[in-house]
Order: sequence, then structure tokens, then C-alpha cells
Amino acid sequence: MKVKPFKGLRPPKSLVKEVASRPYDVLNSEEARREAEGNEKSLYRIIKPEIDFPRGTDEHDPQVYEKAAENFSKFQEKGWLVEDPIEMYYVYAQTMNGKTQYGLVVAASVEDYLTGKIKKHELTRRDKEEDRMKHVRITNANMEPVFFAYPDNPKLEAIVKRITSNKEPEYDFVSEDGIRHRFWLIPDREDIENITGIFDTIPCMYIADGHHRSAAAALVGAEKAKNNPHHKGDEEYNYFMAVCFPAGQLNIIDYNRLVKDLNGLTPEEFLKKLEANFNIEPTGSEIQKPKHLHNFSIYLDGKSYSLTAKPHILHDEDPVDQLDVSTTSKYILDEILGIKDLRSDKRIEFVGGIRGLNELKKRVDSGEMALAIALYPVSMKQLMEIADSGNIMPPKTTWFEPKLRSGLVIHKLD
Repeated sequence: MKVKPFKGLRPPKSLVKEVASRPYDVLNSEEARREAEGNEKSLYRIIKPEIDFPRGTDEHDPQVYEKAAENFSKFQEKGWLVEDPIEMYYVYAQTMNGKTQYGLVVAASVEDYLTGKIKKHELTRRDKEEDRMKHVRITNANMEPVFFAYPDNPKLEAIVKRITSNKEPEYDFVSEDGIRHRFWLIPDREDIENITGIFDTIPCMYIADGHHRSAAAALVGAEKAKNNPHHKGDEEYNYFMAVCFPAGQLNIIDYNRLVKDLNGLTPEEFLKKLEANFNIEPTGSEIQKPKHLHNFSIYLDGKSYSLTAKPHILHDEDPVDQLDVSTTSKYILDEILGIKDLRSDKRIEFVGGIRGLNELKKRVDSGEMALAIALYPVSMKQLMEIADSGNIMPPKTTWFEPKLRSGLVIHKLD
């Protein structure tokens, strides 16, 4: 894998907590407006600039993108973002529930993305790609990092361990959600050469989170190369910002489903239809966590059930068919409930497991939803096997937590 250090644009230590924000795609405009209220230094002013306009302003209005560029310039003029004097790598550590993951912040190669060395497991939507491409073009920067995984590598781990054990972090703060964020600089030339050399021996990386950001960054880089008559290949736009974590440190949590109606069936008729492909066991009135792969929990009509797939519907030789999201999509959502397209059907919603099973129960009990389906989380091994085989996971399969904080460092494209 080709990676390089870069001159990060970062907030001064005293301002990092004010500048840093959640990623642009995990909250809506109204939530961003609330979180940034009274804080002119919030990165939301750049990544969700519609919050500087009256409520209801279309976030895709050309003026909104222009505001992103204007605010980005203002942050630099005011000294809220300052460029490092030399190119370097960075370490970003996140601690959640007592568990820490350590990522290296690098400039990853556009070419590696375009040639498939940076592997995807999700389809991207062109409209979402285009939105981020406009943002990258107008700011001429990667504002937010993408989240990569690489196969565990003891040499990289040793360098990261030495740096994080012997040096004080540049940043160390806890965000409102209780996640601790620490950030170290790696300015030493020898460390930089070693990290670059070790990445050179790694055959591939995997996009864990940020498929649209990766696509947008790579496509804008390729566009700039095409439009530059003096293109040499070493320009900054040939790279985009990523935080790379060893796969063994990462945790994928469940990504659950809520369905608005039972397709005209009574709860009894629905359960009867499930019996063809699942062994069903009542589990009381509280929705339970699935115990293992191919075990599901459903909740409807105030009652919870454990479902275990019968052997005849399992296809464990196929990396996509063996996923529990594939089993539920085919044998519950499609066959029984008539939901054919998870991307566009308005009868289904997806809830990240970070919100807990109570969120599912609450929304069914309120009458807003008729059915909740709780899934066992996908493993990193399954994700990597699917990406390696060139396959794509069904929509809304993986939920990574904790999410990367945006605004700790920015990568300029010139």
C-alpha cells in the first residue's frame, strides 16, 4: 500500500474540543445546528454549512457549498486551524468502554483506491458521492478522514506502542458521548520512513467506514490529475486522508431492522410463515440479544422470540449468502413481507446497535413500527472475506463504533 505523511491542518491544543465534531453523515442538519449553537469554531460550520442559513435551506444549494469554503478560509485566518510546518504521520486513539483502538493517520493513494487495492464492501450512491465531491472541490481539502482496516502487523503495532507509551499526546479529551480521543504527532524522519516502508509490504486495506468519502476523494484526485497538463504523480491531490487501524482491534456492532407493517398479516399468520425456515422460541416481553451467527431476535405485538435458521436455508460456502442480513432479507423481508429493495423501500428502517435493543422495543410498542429484527453482528473476518472475493455486502450491514471524530486534522490538496 502506498501511503505518505502530510502537513496536517489542525486546531491549537486549547481549541480542539470546540472545533472537533461528529462525522457529517451521522446527524441531520437540525442536530448539527443544535450541537454547534453558540460555537463559531465548530467544524459543523464547514462540513454542515447549511446551519449558517435559515432552517429549511437545501444543504445542496450552491451557496451552501460556497459557505463551506468561506468558513474554511475564516478558520485558517482566525488561527482556529493551523498547518504543521513539516509532513508527518499521526496516531489517533479512541477509548470506548475501556477498550482502545490505535489508528495511524496517513495520506492514502488515489491510485490504490482506483485499482482496487483499497477494498470496498458496500455500494455507493452517486448522489452522495457527488455531494462530497462538490465539498472536496470547493474546499480543496479532505475535511474528514475515512476509516480503514489493515491486516494486523506486529511491526506497525510496535512503532505505535513505542510512540504512545513514551510521548504525551498532543490532544487528550473526552467527547459528550463518553469516548476518549487522544492524538500524537510523528515528526521523526526515521519513524516516517519505517511506517512508509512497512505499509509498502501490506497488500491491501479495507474501507471500514466512509465509502462515499473515499469515492469522492479519489474521484476528485483523479479529476485534478486529468485537468493538470503538468501532472507528475507526486502532487498532494493524488492522496486522501485515512485513519488506518489493525483489523484485530476493531469492533463491528449489530445493525438492526424495523418494519412498519406485516404486509397484511396478523402476528399469528406472520409467525406461522416463519416456521418454514426458522425454529421459533418465545422469550417473554423483552427483546433479547441474538446468541450466535444464524440466531435472530424478533419483537412484535409486545412479545419477543428467538429465531434460529434451519439448516436447509444456510449457505455457509458463500461469503455473502452466509451473512445473517442476507438470510433475513431473503426469508423474512422479501418472501414474507414483500420488501425487495432495502435501499429504497420506505417500509423499513435501520438502527445501529449503539442505540440499544430498547430503542427497537420502544418504537414497536409506540405503534410506529410493527416488527423489530435484531441481528448478530458481522465479524471483521466476514467483512474481509467479502471484500477479498470482490463481493458487496447488502445495505446497512456493518456499524462501526466508536466513530472517528472530525476536525482533529485536515488534509489540504495542494
